[in-house]
Formats: sequence, C-alpha cells, structure tokens
Amino acid sequence: MLKKAYSKTGKFCRVTFKLPSEVNAEKAVLCGDFNDWDKHTTPMKRLKKGGFSVTQSLPAGKHYCFRYLLDGERWENDWEADAYISNDMGGENSVVQV
Repeated sequence: MLKKAYSKTGKFCRVTFKLPSEVNAEKAVLCGDFNDWDKHTTPMKRLKKGGFSVTQSLPAGKHYCFRYLLDGERWENDWEADAYISNDMGGENSVVQV
C-alpha cells in the first residue's frame, strides 16, 4: 500500500510504503530506482501486527520502479502500486507515480 503526502512546494512527495502481515516474512527491504536497487539501504520497520513500513521522500513529477525484498531472497510487488512495468528478469516491477 502506498500513502503519499506532497510538500508545500510540491517539489517532493513523502511516500509511505506498507506491506501487510500476509507476506509472512521476518525482514523486508525496499529496493528501487530511488536507492539504486540496493538491498541494504532501506530496511523496513516491522509493525506490531506483523507488516512492514518505511517512508521515503522522493522528487515529485517522476515515476519510480520498486519491489520489496523479503528475508533476503524473495521479491514481492506492492499489491496496490500505481502501475506495473516489465523488468529484465522476466517479471514485473511495481511503479509509484509522484
């Protein structure tokens, strides 16, 4: 799930990325265009109910591909992304438009 909040100037958007507990993971990391798909830069915080969340400030007026890396081995898309786009691995990436 994506929650967006734009800055007063509209130049940036704070996007909260959330995963539900149904992903059944111990750890989750947000990877995407905005962090060069680094598997360590943006770990997600585990929520009390078992899901995960992290907030990123992104420059507005762009779209960003992203995915979640679960337990260091399993990739998951956002079930409520703005769009999906094919990737080089034969699957799809989630897209957030800000």
